[in-house]
Amino acid sequence: MYGASIAFKDFNVTKGIGGSAWVGFAHFERFFHSHEFWRLLRNTLSISFYTLLASFPFPILLALGLNYVRNKRFKNMVQMVTYAPYFISLVVLVGLMLQFLDPRTGLINTILGWFGIGPVHFMAEASWFQSIYVWSHVWQNVGFACIIFLATLAGIDPALHEAAVIDGASKLQRMRHIDLPGIMPIAVILLILNTGQMLETGFEKILLMQNALNLRSSEVIDTYVYKVGLVSQAMNFSYATAIGLFKAVIGFILLLIVNQTAKRLKQESLW
Repeated sequence: MYGASIAFKDFNVTKGIGGSAWVGFAHFERFFHSHEFWRLLRNTLSISFYTLLASFPFPILLALGLNYVRNKRFKNMVQMVTYAPYFISLVVLVGLMLQFLDPRTGLINTILGWFGIGPVHFMAEASWFQSIYVWSHVWQNVGFACIIFLATLAGIDPALHEAAVIDGASKLQRMRHIDLPGIMPIAVILLILNTGQMLETGFEKILLMQNALNLRSSEVIDTYVYKVGLVSQAMNFSYATAIGLFKAVIGFILLLIVNQTAKRLKQESLW
């Protein structure tokens, strides 16, 4: 927290944090008035909302489906196949994506060529970047997120299902009236936590996928902070810290809003 104070100073490495001159909100005003501000905010929010909408329901659907599988060997195999991608390094994952999406030798373009389509240079078109980023994220994380909901489903009283079966309830009816209400508190808590990290877009993966041709839709606040704070010759630590602090404040405000909304809807909340 003390280091975050350089966002309000003209930080000089030789003078240190205490010896650097105060400039107030000058770095924040510079960012708000820069021609990059709205593009960065739009890209960050669109990727974040897209990721949240795409990734949130799939672990729940997968958990509900696996919960009714009676073949234990098949269930374990599906869990292993969906859980394994979580352990793939981001560097390896992006390398695989580049190979599969290569316009000349990639598997995807080879398949498209069979239907007379393409080749499509996916990584060079800005319009494709966000979809590639989001759906590769869903593929990599859906199995890990599913474990939480499977554990919650295992804690539901079996007597409820037994009574529902006796009353003639179908599996879909049991999912709707027993399973979904049972996992709803955990789902709301995870939604609140994910909303608080709305501006955390996954800096490493985006930076690895980024190139000059897709920069229009791939440049987000995190990558911009890295470039102005560490990569550029100026190494403007104060400016980069101010942008990072702005992002943290927005995330905290979103967390408060969603938590309060959950309380008003009589759902689980963080406090």
